[in-house]
Amino acid sequence: MIVNELKIPLVEGNKSYGQISDDLLANVERKPAKWWFAAMAVGTLMLAYGAWAVYQTIAVGLGTWGLTNAVGWGWDIINFVWWIGIGHAGTAFTIFFLVFRQKWAGSINRSAEAMTVFAVMCAGLFPVLHLGRPWLVFFILPYPNSREVWTNFNSPLFWDVLAISTYLLMSITLWYFGMIPDLATIRDRATNKVKKAIYGVLSMGWNGSMRVYSKYETVMKLLGGLAAPLVISVHTIVALDFAVSVLPGWHATILPPYFFVGAIFSGFAMVLTLMILMRKLFNLTEFVTGKHLENIAQVLKYGSLIIGLAYVTELFTAWYSGVNYEIHTFFNARATGTYAVGFWLMFAFNAVFPQFFWFKWARTNLVVLFIISVFINIGMWFERFIIIVSSLSQDFLPSSWTDYSPTLVDIGIYVGTFGLFFCGMLLFVRYIPIIAVNEVKPIARSERKKTQKTE
Repeated sequence: MIVNELKIPLVEGNKSYGQISDDLLANVERKPAKWWFAAMAVGTLMLAYGAWAVYQTIAVGLGTWGLTNAVGWGWDIINFVWWIGIGHAGTAFTIFFLVFRQKWAGSINRSAEAMTVFAVMCAGLFPVLHLGRPWLVFFILPYPNSREVWTNFNSPLFWDVLAISTYLLMSITLWYFGMIPDLATIRDRATNKVKKAIYGVLSMGWNGSMRVYSKYETVMKLLGGLAAPLVISVHTIVALDFAVSVLPGWHATILPPYFFVGAIFSGFAMVLTLMILMRKLFNLTEFVTGKHLENIAQVLKYGSLIIGLAYVTELFTAWYSGVNYEIHTFFNARATGTYAVGFWLMFAFNAVFPQFFWFKWARTNLVVLFIISVFINIGMWFERFIIIVSSLSQDFLPSSWTDYSPTLVDIGIYVGTFGLFFCGMLLFVRYIPIIAVNEVKPIARSERKKTQKTE
């Protein structure tokens, strides 16, 4: 259930349009704080570590990874699926705002869309590097060529390429189009000629007229409608990479909806983590209110129930099937065996701890919200680890069973994607309004009208 809009305001302080513009454009017009430079330095170091790991991968080969003959998918695919899940939140918030007309998402969707773009960029690196010869990645693209080499349309790798590229293109389009009115506002307020020229080009001649704004709203609704099926299809395609196999633990029809809900779940958790930090660092407590955070917690609460049901369903299906291979994978390998610690951390972080959000004191406590949101993303990473590694390391033949552990290169690529994500988000909060000014102003106007009626 979403919190009643009449009880708690979405924009606090009864602000005028001018005050809203001043507050929400402050991060662009003022010099960044010292913490911004420190965070950028940390992100750059992480990115440098990742660049070294990528160099080792390309120069030496995939032997630098912890892969074995049995575990051909390791941290690379684990982190690919995890980042794709993180990237689902931005489009979901946009759909909430545009299609389902949920006003509370208006203060969050800009940051969520930025997070989506950078998360999908991070995810896209892993399949490319996993090729072993990333400079040949263009072989996957279905274009006429003199070599007469055509893409294998039955390959799950090709499905991933189409899904990621389409989703990234749509995410960038939604993000950029949503920024156009605010870019025009920055252009009009800019005193520096260079800044005015740059933002003038980016705003594409926006003049704020009713005719332009009407067409703009139509385009945004169409894009939101087109993006809606992508949210479902992208992670469904990722799930099919596993479901079309015959390995125990993967060959299951539950994986597409299970992966889809897990993606929304982890994406909303990351949004909650970032928005708690941003509202504090940029003094946005009047625009990202307790109501916004509580609404995200409500979504996570129900998402946790579905995830928990999926976990129990998998265990029940394996037991009820009577297939020894499935029973071994889910009970002997995951629940009680080699990967039991990761399995129960996954279960606790994803299916148990978010149930605290049934209690209002947990939904309104920033510390509890932050800790549980971090736990969820850790738990979702363990989920991907358990799904991938347990099935591969202990398959049908005990003679081929093996242990898997990542190398410094595996870890470096993962850390490097965090560096890319953090640097991208830091540049975003430096040059783009964190909250969509053009979307908050109508919300503030409706809040004032409600206040005047009650008075």
